[in-house]
Amino acid sequence: MSIAARPTEIAAPTKRWSPRRVAGAGVLGCWAAMFWFLLIAGRSNLYLSTRTDWVIPVGAVILSAAFIGRVLSARTVVPESLDRRESLILAAMVVPVLVVMVLPPTALNSFAASRRSAIGGAGFVSSTGDISHGDLSLVDLAGSTRTVEGRRALAARAGDTVSFTGFVTRDPGTPADEFTLTRFVVSCCIADALSVEVHIVGAPPGAFKNDDWVTATGKVYPLAQETILDASQIDKVERPKHPYITP
Repeated sequence: MSIAARPTEIAAPTKRWSPRRVAGAGVLGCWAAMFWFLLIAGRSNLYLSTRTDWVIPVGAVILSAAFIGRVLSARTVVPESLDRRESLILAAMVVPVLVVMVLPPTALNSFAASRRSAIGGAGFVSSTGDISHGDLSLVDLAGSTRTVEGRRALAARAGDTVSFTGFVTRDPGTPADEFTLTRFVVSCCIADALSVEVHIVGAPPGAFKNDDWVTATGKVYPLAQETILDASQIDKVERPKHPYITP
C-alpha cells in the first residue's frame, strides 16, 4: 500500500525593514510634527497670512496620515538600500523643520525690512473709496501710490489724524527724533512679504530702538512716494498676535 505524498509547505518570504522607506517615513514624521507644533503653539501667524493659515491644520492631518501609511509599508521582501545621495536629500528636507522648531519664534524685523521691496513698488492697489473715507490703514496708504486717483485721494487726507502700529526701523544718520514705522504685508506667506513704511517725526529722542513695536498717532502728510506722520503720541506696545497684515 503506497503512502500519499504530503504537499510541501512553502515558507512565507521574510520581510525586513527597508532603510529607504524608514528614512522617508522619518522625514514625513518630522514635517507632520512641525505642523502640529505650529498649530498647538500658535505660531502659524509668524509664517502665513490669515488668508492661508488653514494650510497648517490641513497639512498636519495629511502628513500624519502619510507618515502612518509609510510606516505600515516600511517592511519589504526585496531590500531597498539608501544611498548617499538620497540620504543627503532627505537630510536637507529636515533642515527647515529644525530651523522652525529650534530657533526662537520671531517675526520679520528691521533686518528683513532693509532687504525687502516696498509694497508701493508692487502691483497692489487700494480703492479710492477706501482712501477717501473712514480710517486710513497702512495697506490703504501704500496701495494709494499706484494710481493717480489714489494719490489724489490720499493727498486730500493731508492733516487728518491717523494711528498706525508697526515696528521701528532706524537708518544710520537718522535724526534722534525721527524713525521709520514699518509693517509687512503678506498675501500668502513670508516669502512674498512687502514692507509698508511711514516716516515718523516728532518722536521722543532716543526713546525707541530698532524692532520696538509702537503705535504712533498724529497728523499724516503724503509727499510723493513718502508719507510723513507728525506724531502727537507714540506708545510702545507688544508685538500683535498677527504681526503681518493681509491686503
